[in-house]
Amino acid sequence: MSVIAAERNITHDVAAWITRNMQPSPAVRSLTEQATASFNRLGLPGNKTEEFRHTPIYRTLEKNFDFSLANQSGDINPAEFLIAGVDANILVFINGVFSQKHSLVISPASQITITSLAEALAANPELVTAHLGKYADHQTDAFAAWNAASWKDGVFIHVPDQAVVEKPVLIYHVSDKTKGQVITVNRNLLIVGKGSAVTVLEKFDSKGTSNCFCNVVTECTVSDNGELNFYSIQDDTASHYNLKQINQQDNSRVNTFTFTLNGDLVRNNLHLTLDGEGIESHMYGLYLLKGSTIADNHTAVDHKKPNSFSNELYKGIMDESSKGVFNGKIYVRPQAQKTNAFQANKNILLTNASAVNTKPQLEIWADDVKCSHGCTTGQLDEEALFYLQSRGIQKETARAMMLYAFAAELLQNIKQPAIADYLDKLIRGRFNKEF
Repeated sequence: MSVIAAERNITHDVAAWITRNMQPSPAVRSLTEQATASFNRLGLPGNKTEEFRHTPIYRTLEKNFDFSLANQSGDINPAEFLIAGVDANILVFINGVFSQKHSLVISPASQITITSLAEALAANPELVTAHLGKYADHQTDAFAAWNAASWKDGVFIHVPDQAVVEKPVLIYHVSDKTKGQVITVNRNLLIVGKGSAVTVLEKFDSKGTSNCFCNVVTECTVSDNGELNFYSIQDDTASHYNLKQINQQDNSRVNTFTFTLNGDLVRNNLHLTLDGEGIESHMYGLYLLKGSTIADNHTAVDHKKPNSFSNELYKGIMDESSKGVFNGKIYVRPQAQKTNAFQANKNILLTNASAVNTKPQLEIWADDVKCSHGCTTGQLDEEALFYLQSRGIQKETARAMMLYAFAAELLQNIKQPAIADYLDKLIRGRFNKEF
């Protein structure tokens, strides 16, 4: 169902929604007020805004959502969306609200603190406010401002110094849109101490035919010699704005994986700030699109100090009338000598109606660096397809094998076998073949 109004000002509608849903905690009142002012000043970006030129998020919100309506309560059982075979801490959010009865924390408190952000803010406001809103830029990003002003809940993770968390943290965002539209605003905060390590996976699912928009902002800080592995799986029929801002200190290691397998309009912003020496960062992304899905991945890596390494590989397969967007930026500051930074984006278009817009970028102010970037876009190799057919493999099976091989390269970098197996099944299922 579409909501269409003549001469409608969607920025005004969202501003009114923010006012009604403003974050009530006195501990973050200053942040809330600043973010509200920023949103009113910035307004929602339209197609004349360069960063959203290929992503009509303004039009999507304008056509499909009525911001005067309240969310319907979600009473869905999330069991069907859980990943089997993973011994993990589980946090479930249904329509943006933390579900205690469906969540389970099994790691000892000496290793990790895991709770909802709202509960953490009430219990330990000094720790939370020391980091909340300090990394994601709500001054120049309207969606981050929207989030900072009106988030209701989210995940708080604190790993103390010298703690290795053996069991991953699985965060399930489930949207129950069987009774009507759903609009959720969630905020996550991850603090990884010195010499510590943790694995986090977030997964987005939905049920029902109504419209859904998810605005999720995640702020992470990884201290000296810390390690963070972060997986994001989007496999629902919602529209998304998902921002991750990760700040790294000396000798820290970060691996991020972004898998967009379904959705209406999906915007992923992933920003890494390498504010130390000896840092290693890897960013992997895969978008398998069909129908009229639009998936836009905007990434930024900011090298601020010397002797660090970043590597980025994003791959996309566009089918039917889907559209992919990749915009990757690498910044190397004047003092960031001896930086190694690499970026690649590879795409396959399966139909004449599918499309991709790709724009890898380097901005370098240092002279002793090794940096490269590049992109490729094309169709399946007809010669390779013919070769497989000449060996007795049917055309559709050969095609599926080639697409799987293209996509599955990213799975080789996943350290958690159960997560790798789950993603492997999802990718194979997309091509409807067992081989």
